[in-house]
Amino acid sequence: MFENRLAKVYKHLSKQAGRQSLSCFRIFDKDLPEFPLIIDVYDDKVYLAEYRAKHHLTAEEHEQWLNESIRIISKVLNVADEKIYLKERKRKSERTDQYQKTGEEKAFFTVEEGGLTFKINLSDYLDTGLFLDHRLTREMVRKESSGKKVLNLFAYTGSFSVYAASGGAEEVTTVDLSNTYIKWAEDNFELNGFTDSSKYYFIVADVLQYLDEIKINSFDIIVMDPPTFSNSKKMKEFLDIQQDHVILINKCLLALKPGGILYFSTNFTKFAIESEKINASHIKDITKATTPFDFEGKLRRWCFKIFK
Repeated sequence: MFENRLAKVYKHLSKQAGRQSLSCFRIFDKDLPEFPLIIDVYDDKVYLAEYRAKHHLTAEEHEQWLNESIRIISKVLNVADEKIYLKERKRKSERTDQYQKTGEEKAFFTVEEGGLTFKINLSDYLDTGLFLDHRLTREMVRKESSGKKVLNLFAYTGSFSVYAASGGAEEVTTVDLSNTYIKWAEDNFELNGFTDSSKYYFIVADVLQYLDEIKINSFDIIVMDPPTFSNSKKMKEFLDIQQDHVILINKCLLALKPGGILYFSTNFTKFAIESEKINASHIKDITKATTPFDFEGKLRRWCFKIFK
């Protein structure tokens, strides 16, 4: 059952990826209840995430099931076992977890997307360094960035920032709480030849505090993709995106110039935007417009384009 399903979707999706010159894409997203797996292709490597599920297998039976699943993936995708990187994830893992390291040795690779190069890690962190579901959103930002001042908040490894620089942004500011990810973002900039320190700024900061320090009318475009929840010891306050999104968005709108745009995204599946409390001229739900072909019907995030 798993082999037939995987062979079918891989044939279909790899053709679409080929037409778009994509080497990084998703091929399986818990398509079958008996196989709570996510399978992503990163060039010649495979990222395999097993989501913990209630099952009635013994430890030995589970190991046998997993090994057989890996054998099938190797066969169908024609990839060697050593190029399949396995992760175990909590069933309701949020992006808050991206800061947890899962190993000591850190193996990095580079991949291409949209003519740009990104550093990824398939083995040592819960996320790879490149969220594939935002591929189209990144392209939107690139197309609108020429001559603009762009701010990327909760920036993770700075992929949106790299796209903005590639689009000819006048200035790009990248903000994240983690030293590790800000350094990773700097590496991504260097990989793409964006090294002008008078144009590209990298800031380690708590976004909630940072927003209070920005001068009003400073940026043309802001990208904000916060975690659903965060109670990092580095943060002054606890973040709950449903409860706090109005305050966060309104602070971003203050930082935007008149006519500026905020791209706001959240992977909280039960999210409900409180539009009437947001001081925007227009709010556009672009979730569907930013859903890539390999995430159709499976995307568990929201995305909005908010105009000042």
